[in-house]
Amino acid sequence: MKIDRKIRNVLSTALIVAILGTMLTGCSKGGSEDTSNVLKFGCTNFSESLDPSAMPNAAWAVSRYGIGESLFKFDDKMDADYNLCDKYSVNNDNTEWKFHIRDGLKFSNGKEVNASSVVKSIEYMYAQEESGKGSTAPSQYMVYDSIKADDKTRTVTIKTGKPYADLTKALAHPFFEILDMDSDLASKPIGTGPYAIDKYDVGVSVAMNANEHYWKEEVPYEKLKITFIEDSTTKAMALQNGDVDVVENINTANDLKKLKDSPDFNVTETVGVRTGFAYINQKGILKNDDLRRAILTAVDDDTLCNKTVGGLYTPGASVLPSTLDYGYDKLKDTTPFDEKKANEILDDAKIVDTDGDGYRELDGKNVELNFLTYDSRNLTDFADGVASQLEKIGIKANIKKTDADTEWNMLVAGEYDLLNTNWMTVQDGDPYGYLDNWYGKSKANYCGYQNDEFDEIYEKLSTEMNEEKRKEMIQQLQQILIDDGAVMIHGYYNSNMSSSKSVDGAKIRVADYYWISTDMKPAK
Repeated sequence: MKIDRKIRNVLSTALIVAILGTMLTGCSKGGSEDTSNVLKFGCTNFSESLDPSAMPNAAWAVSRYGIGESLFKFDDKMDADYNLCDKYSVNNDNTEWKFHIRDGLKFSNGKEVNASSVVKSIEYMYAQEESGKGSTAPSQYMVYDSIKADDKTRTVTIKTGKPYADLTKALAHPFFEILDMDSDLASKPIGTGPYAIDKYDVGVSVAMNANEHYWKEEVPYEKLKITFIEDSTTKAMALQNGDVDVVENINTANDLKKLKDSPDFNVTETVGVRTGFAYINQKGILKNDDLRRAILTAVDDDTLCNKTVGGLYTPGASVLPSTLDYGYDKLKDTTPFDEKKANEILDDAKIVDTDGDGYRELDGKNVELNFLTYDSRNLTDFADGVASQLEKIGIKANIKKTDADTEWNMLVAGEYDLLNTNWMTVQDGDPYGYLDNWYGKSKANYCGYQNDEFDEIYEKLSTEMNEEKRKEMIQQLQQILIDDGAVMIHGYYNSNMSSSKSVDGAKIRVADYYWISTDMKPAK
């Protein structure tokens, strides 16, 4: 008997929820597990390794789960507040920075956190990047000449070869979270955050205990249970059924509306600083300018954002969201949607269908694109929508859906034509590090994009201290990427977090590094 696909998906989701409920409830010989002071959090699994050097998602996970903390922490204006550092000084040239490490700090295992602990943690990240053992690139945000610890004064001194307008913002990034280098970083990293790992069941869940040595305040929950739930509807159902207390990023419009309309749940959203886009591999078939320009012209962003994903994204043309103050209104979209024009570009370039199979050919072969995606923030929806629109101009896109870890590794290896992702664009309060994705000399340029004008402006940006001049340069960089058709922009995403009324303080932050914190408390 053949089951309709929609019915099969509903049955599959129902089965997952049933299994999830059993797993979260748990039973023992003595009866049901005591969950009176346990926070149950449901989220997508972005990285199986928790070693922050392994890949960026691992560093983010350690911060999001309340394990690791950095010297500084972003507020919702993306300004850096004191955190593990309680005071600092900088010389007149902005090239020598001294950071005092807060007195009395301990890792969750009780070990003292001193200046040497901080230096070892930071040096580890750079050593991993330099050796190629890790794909996280802290050099995107800070390049130092020397870093030294003075345990007597609890001071870390960082000297840089170039001035930094505000190094505290770089050091607020999760790449610089401070961990015990003697811990098992991949599966049980030990940090200073409010919760400590008890057991990590890779790809399934993380069981955690309150950090009895937490420096800031008493941790409100004795235990934290993080359960990985990939499907958005399943996440929403798990929250509605009481299987979890809090979930991040419901990205199915109907499910999010139900939670918003219900008096039983709280939903918070942020103004979007995230861009959903597809990397375009410039070393493969898409190095052809005409093919690339035609493909971008054939994609209808308005339909994808407003209908395909139900308005969860705002359409746009640039790598930086229109909500940021970097001259978006002055930019010109050079590939607005025009299916007729897309066909004309291909015809004029002699990229045509010669054998009548419905697909165009280049260099004697059908144009078939390897399009990678994974389930997060509607990326698979966008991939399917783009593939459908490209089919109309005779371009075949083969969608390969994978997990976040595998996709990242394939990005680094260059094994793709298009690769969907979603980035927070001002990860250290400034888009400089994000724009490093397209800097020709960057180790983090995994798409092979090269433009000498872009590189020249980008290099000047690294030392420019005047804020207005920086904005002008960033506007120029955006326009160059648009003119070159360097990126397939989907749109700008608004993050959200939903919780039951049993929890207070579950709020999604502009800096998408902080999911679980002591702000989340049992409701009074």
